[in-house]
Amino acid sequence: MHFKKICSLLFFFLSITISTAQEPFVQVIPQPNEVIKSEGFFNFKKTTKIMSSLETKETALLVQHFLKKEFQLSLKYKNSKKKKKNSILLSIDSNLEKEGYSLIISTTNIKIIGGSKTGVFYGFQTLRQLIKNQKESNNKIGCFTINDQPRFSWRAYMLDESRYFHGEEFVKLLLDQMAVLKMNVFHWHLTDDAGWRIEIKKYPKLTEIGSKRTDSEIGTWGSKKYSGKAHTGFYTQLQIKNIVAYAAKRHITVVPEFEMPGHSSAAIAAYPWLGTENKQIEVPIKFGRHYDNYDVTNPKVITFIKDVLIEIFELFPSKVIHIGGDEVGYKVWEKSVHVKEYMKKNNIETLADLQIKFTNDISKFIESKGRRMMGWNEIMGANIHKGFKEKKDDKEATSSLAKNVVVHFWKGDLKLATKAAKQGYGIVNSLHSNTYLDYSYKDISLQKAYDFDPIPKGLEQQYHKNIYGLGCQMWSEWTPTNDNISYQTFPRIAAYAEVGWTNLRNKQFSEFIIGLDQMKKSWKLLGINYADIKK
Repeated sequence: MHFKKICSLLFFFLSITISTAQEPFVQVIPQPNEVIKSEGFFNFKKTTKIMSSLETKETALLVQHFLKKEFQLSLKYKNSKKKKKNSILLSIDSNLEKEGYSLIISTTNIKIIGGSKTGVFYGFQTLRQLIKNQKESNNKIGCFTINDQPRFSWRAYMLDESRYFHGEEFVKLLLDQMAVLKMNVFHWHLTDDAGWRIEIKKYPKLTEIGSKRTDSEIGTWGSKKYSGKAHTGFYTQLQIKNIVAYAAKRHITVVPEFEMPGHSSAAIAAYPWLGTENKQIEVPIKFGRHYDNYDVTNPKVITFIKDVLIEIFELFPSKVIHIGGDEVGYKVWEKSVHVKEYMKKNNIETLADLQIKFTNDISKFIESKGRRMMGWNEIMGANIHKGFKEKKDDKEATSSLAKNVVVHFWKGDLKLATKAAKQGYGIVNSLHSNTYLDYSYKDISLQKAYDFDPIPKGLEQQYHKNIYGLGCQMWSEWTPTNDNISYQTFPRIAAYAEVGWTNLRNKQFSEFIIGLDQMKKSWKLLGINYADIKK
């Protein structure tokens, strides 16, 4: 046969193979990465048994509870690994990727095989959506083989509770929806200028004073309008532990953010000696960037930060601890005589270098406790805020950030993220123009959210491993109620979930919209206030 004809035939059969591997589309969000349709149906019967090892019993009981609710079937659970007809079998295969799974639905049984307990849990989430979305009646589901694993290991949703306290019940609702969407990091912004929301036993004034403000700016930036109402609220350590445990059952890691050295007004209001000026202030009622910072040259302040971190370590088992580090105003340091003396004594050239020295010291402390520090990309010392108009703004750092730090990219030229990835830093990409949920749907449409790619364009393949994934951020300056938060979050959170999970070749916005219809029905039943949009 002619060589060109052979090549053409090979290309034809390859195209069929690729097409078959990607088809058919299933109404699951995030879309699985390999779906193979088979003939026939699996019938759920009263005699169907749920079987698993003790290791996967927790998810097996979730299957049992779900089928009771969905089909009114009271199925028996049995601790067994034996494959039997008319059964739902859950097991672990360590050869699979940790968060990966295979879901095999045949006419005789259903198998959920995970690379770990997490993989099994995600396999159940896919089965759950398939059952909810099935069009067939009589307690049956079509046969599929689904082989799946996430594109990125970091798939985060961030809730800002410094500006407004939203409460344990609402946080748990968000965690439930994250679990359905296979999102695995709840980034919890608990401290900032507008309020301190976490009980710290050694420093009780942080919540006695720092969790309260007398009023709140409303509308938008610089509106000069205020609610006329006081705002307060914080989480006790017991509540924190309950929420962390609740998240863990849903295979979600809670990453706390303790903001430093800027955005620290609430803490300084509680303990004025924490500030560079050592002056009594009140918790600000106006949102935005404020004047004073922690005095990073004061050993007593460093002790305070480490004391707070130690209590945070006890509450949060997360390997990563977020320290913020964004929008640090250098004016207060620039004016301070004792800060200048400290810099001269320690051969620190710029105020950006002062922040980097502080950040690296805190990073070493965090690392000494078996954890890893994360911070917004200002911690690298690059000037990304040209509009602040401060005398020292144009002087960038001459020293380097420690390599063990995870850089949370949110603002600036994407070349900064590319450069950091090439230098070996771990990157979570949360570019504000594409991932900030407080932005309107006009600024970030559903499709714009869906089309976001955490890997910067042009980044060589060898550095892709340094892009851990993405976060979508719900800043709450202008969303005081839970319904406000929900409206901004849903349905865009589903788009970001698919960005984090599904390979680019398997993503299709038109199919995502179809899958979203069923999800909206679930949100409506739960009373979640979502934006009913399709683009």
